[in-house]
Amino acid sequence: MKRHVAIVSYFSVGAYDANTVDENLILSEILTELKTSHEIVCWSDPQVDWSKFSLLFIKSTWDYFDYYPEFLTWLETIRTHEIPTLNNLDTILWNSSKRYLLEIESKGFPVIAGMILEKGRLISKVEIEGKVKSESWVVKPLVSGGAKNTLKFASEDWDKHVGKVQAWVNEEAFLVQPFISEVEKVGEYSLLFFNGEFSHAVLKTPAKKDFRVQHYFGGTIKSIDPSASMLASCQALVDEFASDSLYVRVDGVEVEGQFHLMELEMIEPYLFLAICEQAIPTYKKAIAARLV
Repeated sequence: MKRHVAIVSYFSVGAYDANTVDENLILSEILTELKTSHEIVCWSDPQVDWSKFSLLFIKSTWDYFDYYPEFLTWLETIRTHEIPTLNNLDTILWNSSKRYLLEIESKGFPVIAGMILEKGRLISKVEIEGKVKSESWVVKPLVSGGAKNTLKFASEDWDKHVGKVQAWVNEEAFLVQPFISEVEKVGEYSLLFFNGEFSHAVLKTPAKKDFRVQHYFGGTIKSIDPSASMLASCQALVDEFASDSLYVRVDGVEVEGQFHLMELEMIEPYLFLAICEQAIPTYKKAIAARLV
């Protein structure tokens, strides 16, 4: 049977892809060059006949956290059809909740992990202070992306924000993390790996007086060459947790010269393919290896 693959995306409403190069189209061009039949489809489109595909490239499901129950149902549908996916379904499921950060931390890796506020619990400043050693905190949904419902505030301003945070926690689980000042001062590093091998890296710097590094919040992005120690730290994470992944983006900061993980992105990371010269060639090589 002739191979026919899907580039899995989402129904864009402009929330997460403003001012970006369309990497779905780059992937489409690569597949065309590799003489592979394909089409771009939305994961949530009820009209898609998934059984006609022999492989799914899960590329830009950028709203999965907005429709998480539906996304989990979709994953089970794909599992039922026994369609191979890149990255694989077990990896995507594990990576879809930020609980994985605490698992990675428990294995001895430097991680900005924090503390989980389970859905419906009464949140306690004293408990948070006992586990999150920082003068400022960042709270975000346990299942989230794109800085959605992300709030940063000083612990001394707890009374000003506890109402909002409690209302959020009543609806879903959240993560409280220490605010790392290096994010504002230097930025967040992203190292991209394809098939377990380093490809390229960028530094994402937030806009002035902001802490969110996403470009749609005014952040800037530039290509960098990571230090040997940073690369070694990220490679160790990839070897341990993402060795079988087509793609993984390792996001983190350097604190006192040591790389600390902030996110291990293995579902739908933006790959910065148009920023770094070597990105598309290494991506194409990795995809070709998977199509053999």
